[in-house]
Amino acid sequence: MADNSANKPARKPLVLDVDGTFLRTDMLFECFWAGLGKNPFATLKTSFAHFKNPARLKAELAQIAQLRTDLLPVEPEVLAMARTAQSQDYEVILASASDQSLVTRLAADHGLSERVFASDGVTNLKGERKADALIAAYGEEGFDYGGNAAVDRAIWDHADGALVVGDERSAKVMEARGKPVTRINAGWRMKDVLRSFRPHQWVKNVLLFVPLIAGHAFDLNTLVMAILGVISFSAAASSIYLVNDLLDLEADRLHVKKCKRPFASGAVPIQVGMVSFLVLAVIALGVAAALGWAFVGVVSFYMLLSLAYSLKLKRMRWVDIAVLASLYTLRVVAGAAATGIYVSGYLLVFIFPVFLALGCVKRLTELTLATSDARLPGRGYGRPDRPDLLNVASLGVVAALVAFFLYSFTDQAISLYKTQWLIWVAEIPLAWWMIRMVRLGWHGKQDYDPIVFAMKDKRGIGLMLMAMSIMFYAAGLWQEWFGVG
Repeated sequence: MADNSANKPARKPLVLDVDGTFLRTDMLFECFWAGLGKNPFATLKTSFAHFKNPARLKAELAQIAQLRTDLLPVEPEVLAMARTAQSQDYEVILASASDQSLVTRLAADHGLSERVFASDGVTNLKGERKADALIAAYGEEGFDYGGNAAVDRAIWDHADGALVVGDERSAKVMEARGKPVTRINAGWRMKDVLRSFRPHQWVKNVLLFVPLIAGHAFDLNTLVMAILGVISFSAAASSIYLVNDLLDLEADRLHVKKCKRPFASGAVPIQVGMVSFLVLAVIALGVAAALGWAFVGVVSFYMLLSLAYSLKLKRMRWVDIAVLASLYTLRVVAGAAATGIYVSGYLLVFIFPVFLALGCVKRLTELTLATSDARLPGRGYGRPDRPDLLNVASLGVVAALVAFFLYSFTDQAISLYKTQWLIWVAEIPLAWWMIRMVRLGWHGKQDYDPIVFAMKDKRGIGLMLMAMSIMFYAAGLWQEWFGVG
């Protein structure tokens, strides 16, 4: 091997890989999901067309995505090491297989060297190619290198010192050979993966029990079918939450609370999220198949509508709220499909405006708690929309109460409830609960998700239990169960 000592700088630069080393994420996958959010057709077309040409794929996805590199999560210990090196007059250089346009901007964002090594649309700068470029620039062992994967072994072999991020086995091999190795613990935890499933949101799937409760079908077989339906819907919902979070990375990083979500913060790699989506989707459809094709159809439609919402509809003012209300209503339909219980059209007409109102409450809360008059990131609403949202929420409350009243005259209600006027009495705590939810949203005194808030709100739970108790009494269930009255 030729002697490259003449090329060695007086102070050996610290060269850092980007994806998984300097950053807690991967810019190729960041571009893919940002591109899906902005232009799904172009992103998918590019991905299929250049799948076997990674350098061009990265360049074209970077053009579609237009990533905010300043928002990408950085590995704090690596950044601290870079700052220490800079304070000692060492050059800190980024070298990545990601596209040059992104790597250049990332280096500028963090005040690193203007010189970068990256893929250029023709050459995919990875492994041996990256090693050759660095040797040509700095000579054999003329640089220290930080990486995180087995492919970086090709560069570590030619570096003077090695910085290893994460649990990479190559570190032990290099230490055995006497190469100076600095380790930084990093990686993802299953706890954070489970957090990305948003298990607290599964409480929404209690709506699958609504047909069971409304039809007074409390036998064991019906209950088991409903529980299986809840499991399927929970897996389906979590799979879509993953997709939603991956599409919303930029918006979440601009949000005061959502920036801590697993993918936005870099706590969980995007690749893990993609695999988790597939696993959860298979579970959802597998359990659904055990409940019959009608339920499979409802779950499939729910997932497709949710994907459409994540990709496009959530950015459309008013349409997003209507879709949210539809997704909640579908849970009631799913409960009927799982248990085989007939659901009155009036019940669905009641459910939809309730959740239309709660969708408005969700946006009202976000706007009230917003720190500026700018439109919500990833949404089409601004503070001037608050009065209109309040009006629509109020109309939803009125429509729900009218539907509930009209339901009391249906054949199903007459056959189930012995004392009709008590159904009207039950509307009082129900109306109180809905009006209270709207008022709290208007004043910003709720959680960002009104359903999650409702499940923790003791006063609201009391009102709902009061309404249910009155209806059970009207149906004679208290007398049947406990011999009271």
